[in-house]
Amino acid sequence: MHDIARPPHIEGHFESTDVVRDVVIGLSDGLTVPFALAAGLSGVVASAHIVVLAGLAEIAAGSIAMGLGGYLAARGDAEHYASERLREESEIVERVHDEEEEIYEIFEQYSVDRISATPVLEALKRNPKAWVDFMMRFELGLEEPAPNRAHRSALTIAFSYIAGGLVPLLPYMFVQDASSSLRLSVIITLLALALFGALKGKLVGTGWLRSAVQTVTIGGAAAAAAYFLARLLNAHHP
Repeated sequence: MHDIARPPHIEGHFESTDVVRDVVIGLSDGLTVPFALAAGLSGVVASAHIVVLAGLAEIAAGSIAMGLGGYLAARGDAEHYASERLREESEIVERVHDEEEEIYEIFEQYSVDRISATPVLEALKRNPKAWVDFMMRFELGLEEPAPNRAHRSALTIAFSYIAGGLVPLLPYMFVQDASSSLRLSVIITLLALALFGALKGKLVGTGWLRSAVQTVTIGGAAAAAAYFLARLLNAHHP
């Protein structure tokens, strides 16, 4: 009797977590901050043109600031990884016994006794690079950053911020009355927030409905707070 060939097992893990994180950071802030600014200005000015100009200025400044922040964060991660790797490379030479004990301690966390872990340790000792890789991953919990990660992070966050920021401004570009534009902006932006939240939840596996509701709630609350604060301050302005 012949064995029936089984199809290859393909695991469906989503691996582009860094890219998703950068897109989420850029889009969420891009949708929320200009939306809140436009809503706040709509409470005190009647000209949609002014709202558009202020919104575009904020998008330009915000995308640069967010992109720079992403660049510095990614550079910091890369420098931290390089520094820790140099330290580990030194320790497996100068403090061999301590590093061996750390290997045993790591395996103990997975209920692997010393006798079973010894062959793995001996194999790692014959390959210093693999030993360092193992310690970086399982002792320190650090993954090597991808090449040019800082530049890609900066560009991804900046362009995501711009894309998100233009959404709430679209009605103001075509409707001259700021009050009417605000109503359209609320509808469009909340729909965009819901779609973005659902897609994010689907990608990262947290549930599309929960993520959509959470994103809409946060974005809507920020815009409402800005709008009513602007109206309140304008009412008390002499």
